[in-house]
Amino acid sequence: MNNEKVVLDSMSMQRALTRITYEIIEKNKGVQNLVLIGIKTRGVYLANRIANRLKKLENTDVPVISLDITKYRDDQTTKLTDQTVAENVVPIDNQNVVLVDDVLFTGRTVRAALGAINEIGRPKRINLAVLVDRGHRELPIRADFVGKNIPSSKHETIKVLVSEIDDRDGVEIKQK
Repeated sequence: MNNEKVVLDSMSMQRALTRITYEIIEKNKGVQNLVLIGIKTRGVYLANRIANRLKKLENTDVPVISLDITKYRDDQTTKLTDQTVAENVVPIDNQNVVLVDDVLFTGRTVRAALGAINEIGRPKRINLAVLVDRGHRELPIRADFVGKNIPSSKHETIKVLVSEIDDRDGVEIKQK
């Protein structure tokens, strides 16, 4: 029995990312001094898609940093100390950073990402963009740019599918 329900198909996901892109341009009054930081794994792919849309709209390359937050998670029993935090690092001091992730749930991933960002620089401002906000926050964190709010139960999981990994795009919700 398949208990998965598609809540965003490929086209809806593209529209959500396009809307987020326009909101980023509007809030930052363009793309000057803008850096996107994608949280591994799916947040990086979403950040790259947003960067591609920004390039088409603003004719400017916006750098994308890939951020691994593993050693900053508070739910890890073993802290990894020699792990590389970021790939494709560009200077972020005094830059406007948009942190990109697939799903915002408790807020703990974002908290860990903020700790990791402190290791690579001090941005002027950090905004958060997520494809899906599902609620159930445990920390006082909210997204500035949201593709879709999907109220969910804690007994459900939300899976963002990206073609780069999953061979298709979409968002599904299912019972645990």
